[in-house]
Amino acid sequence: MYNFNFYMPTKVLFGAGKLGELHSEEMPGKKALIATSNVTSVKQYGYLASVEKELDLAGVEHVLFDEIRPNPTKENVMDGAKAMKDNGCDFIIALGGGSVMDCSKCIALMATNPGDIWDYSLSAAGGKKVAEFNALPIVCITTSAGTGSEVDIAAVITNDETQEKTGIFFPSMFPTLSVVDSDLMMSVPPKFTAYQGMDAFFHASETVVNKNVHPMAEMFALKTVELIAKYLPVAYKDGGNKEARAYVALANTLAAYYMMCTSAHTMEHVMGSFHDNLVHGAGLIEIAHAYYGFFADRKAAEEPMIKMAKAMGVENAASGQDFIKALDDLIAAVGCADLKMSDDGITAEEIKQFPAKVHEVLGGDITADPLPLSDADYLEMFEKAFR
Repeated sequence: MYNFNFYMPTKVLFGAGKLGELHSEEMPGKKALIATSNVTSVKQYGYLASVEKELDLAGVEHVLFDEIRPNPTKENVMDGAKAMKDNGCDFIIALGGGSVMDCSKCIALMATNPGDIWDYSLSAAGGKKVAEFNALPIVCITTSAGTGSEVDIAAVITNDETQEKTGIFFPSMFPTLSVVDSDLMMSVPPKFTAYQGMDAFFHASETVVNKNVHPMAEMFALKTVELIAKYLPVAYKDGGNKEARAYVALANTLAAYYMMCTSAHTMEHVMGSFHDNLVHGAGLIEIAHAYYGFFADRKAAEEPMIKMAKAMGVENAASGQDFIKALDDLIAAVGCADLKMSDDGITAEEIKQFPAKVHEVLGGDITADPLPLSDADYLEMFEKAFR
């Protein structure tokens, strides 16, 4: 019999228009730091004004911190924690995509704990300390469908000094409340709709091929694979399609309910450690064929890949190669077939440094792939992916 733990303390308000119900929820504090990115979209499309209105109706004070960058850094975290303490905020509201939610979780942690966020990182250069105090309460209002950060404890933060992009996670970093309102995702441009949606897809596909996968995780993951394959191409081509947006949002959240990432996520974190402008979803797409093809060529994940191929609509799927073709077709359907690592500044010479770095950053479980991977295997995959 399978053994697993399942713990989901986050209350989720899911559906179009759900942001309008925020004021009726019991807030976890009296004064919120609204954390958002250093781009203007949440202001331009009125999302920030809507959140402020909801807080006003709820009688909650609020201040704005709008300095989070696309790949948040430890400096972002510490600046936000200082803002929380200086303004006497007792909880944080993350308004944005995965970067904002990840950074906000760490801000909430560092608002109560001493030192620097990297003191609590498990990366090679991290301090590996256990946080003495719980994070302050976190409310997530997601404006993208990709990371699933609204329902998990994980946060991915970059340290520019050590060239590490790595995960930080403690149980108290589970959001207390999350709003998944697909109306807030209607304005996401096609390119980022694709990148974000494929990130959710890979959360699920890595879970399915994970050698430790169990029925609970597989249940969420296969439904995610099915929904992304069916609806992401629609959302990509017609961003105003409310049904497609809602189903992609649902898939994203489902994937994060039980995420079991493998080396593929770690490999992308290595790429992002060297190139902080690389969009996470784009990096995952760039290595996807080489990563999954490695195992399909060796028939090392036939059953899970056949399951995924069938979930993607391949009725008579009979081998891992059927999944590889379905994956390539999906990537093409969302306009990403021509993505190149070289377009992100990655060089063929630089790739030689990547395998060693796989052991230094955190992304997925590098012991959980269908086959054990050596540095030579990682180099082979990176080199096959490179163009």
